[in-house]
Amino acid sequence: MPDRQLTLDRRRFLALAGGGAVTFAAALTGFSAAPVRANPVFRQNPFTLGVASGDPLPDGVVLWTRLAPEPLAVDGSGGMAAQSVPVQWQLARDPAFGQVERSGTVRATPELAHSVHAEVTGLEPDREYWYRFRAGRELSAVGRTRTAPAVDARPNDVTFAFASCQNYSEGFFTAYRHLAADGVDLVVHLGDYIYEGSGQGTIGRGHLPAVECHSLQDYRVRYSQYKTDPDLQAGHAAAPWIVVLDDHEIDNNWADDLDGGDAGGPEFLARRTAAMQAYYENTPLRRASMPSGPDMQLYRRLRYGTLADFNVVDTRQHRDNQACGDGRQIDCEERLDPARTMLGDAQEAWLLDGLEGSPATWKVMANQIFMMQADHDAGPVQAFGMDTWDGYAAARSRLLTGVRDRGVENLVVITGDAHRSVAADLKLDFDDPESATVGTEFLSTSISASGDGVDQDALGQVWLAENPHMKFHNVQRGYALCTLTPESWRTDYRVMPYVRQPDAPVSTRASVYVEAGRPGIVQVDAD
Repeated sequence: MPDRQLTLDRRRFLALAGGGAVTFAAALTGFSAAPVRANPVFRQNPFTLGVASGDPLPDGVVLWTRLAPEPLAVDGSGGMAAQSVPVQWQLARDPAFGQVERSGTVRATPELAHSVHAEVTGLEPDREYWYRFRAGRELSAVGRTRTAPAVDARPNDVTFAFASCQNYSEGFFTAYRHLAADGVDLVVHLGDYIYEGSGQGTIGRGHLPAVECHSLQDYRVRYSQYKTDPDLQAGHAAAPWIVVLDDHEIDNNWADDLDGGDAGGPEFLARRTAAMQAYYENTPLRRASMPSGPDMQLYRRLRYGTLADFNVVDTRQHRDNQACGDGRQIDCEERLDPARTMLGDAQEAWLLDGLEGSPATWKVMANQIFMMQADHDAGPVQAFGMDTWDGYAAARSRLLTGVRDRGVENLVVITGDAHRSVAADLKLDFDDPESATVGTEFLSTSISASGDGVDQDALGQVWLAENPHMKFHNVQRGYALCTLTPESWRTDYRVMPYVRQPDAPVSTRASVYVEAGRPGIVQVDAD
């Protein structure tokens, strides 16, 4: 936990890595030891990884791209020489760029894999814009973005989608093509943007490199492979994204200073440092989230007028290790220890204070792993997964009790990770169906991880039988589409019949409703 004193291993690692951290931080401000190539000429278009925007504010947004004329170059360079390249950006009021509102030049450096993070300011709130980049004579694709409403504005509605868990080797990213057509104001990505393993699958989309990622070179190649996907590019170009990582961006079920196998020390910190840097290089994050060695500031709050606050939490960097050796456990007393934390003391206080002080109707918690209780065993015996909030049951109770005691209304938790969809009430005591409901959780399925899904499976039947707070369950692939008004929230579960082949159609499997001022789910319309 970052709240405690750094361990000796971490202090030693940071001291040894100090020079590299300085170089990385300098590159973020535009300084580089590399020579400048003022008028670059490319043999191939360098914008093979698309464009993106992110973290919208009322007056600005981040614009992202990365130069990679040879995106799958094995050294992770993207085919770029060790030179800095000036990249021009334009942001316009129309898609034909007849009314350019802002423009500028950013230096893409080899220290940051020639990525660009242009933080644009001075824009109008709650307005569509279009953007593009130029390097040498080459132009990028055009992206659409939208600023957030003014902090005191009262929007009639906001529409956003949330998604997670895109495994390149296990399925096609067709869901993003459908999402791009939905015309959303915002996309929230809740983690597992890449998968770090060596899986090759059976559909012709084997991972590159064909090994588990450990080095910066490994992670850069893996991100390049994912970001060449045209459907993922379409999703990014359609709307601004809010992103946060989960576990597979580094290692399955890692926790704070330990990897998924409970190994720590300098080796894992070096891996985590490489993974954090590659994540920053390939996502539309602000400089405030730039990594410092193995650490990265990811929890943050974005406001959409008085309609919604998006409280983005980080459930990996600040947590205690999984209880009882991880996995699915019965009678694990450790998970009930009130000293254990999922968020760390500082983040937990930040979250509760922000929820209590929010003027927004809807208090959204963008969360990586599901918060609801999920008993996995039929009958009187209860079995819980230790990586989820069930493994941190006392911390969950403390948070939900804090929500109740502080009078927080209209809490909605949005979650990924589980490769299945669930809509559930959040209870003060999940074992008592009559206990107070203090919020709602919408868990959305994976984009492609776990391959083709089904409408219902055996685990889902157990979940619905043993967990009466769960009101809907489905195991198909897709994403969630949410429409918010001052009076109501509707989540449409958008699903596809298959992902192991491209071009699957999409449909709405269920629409789930919440009313403002009335905690919990009020209606489920399921096909």
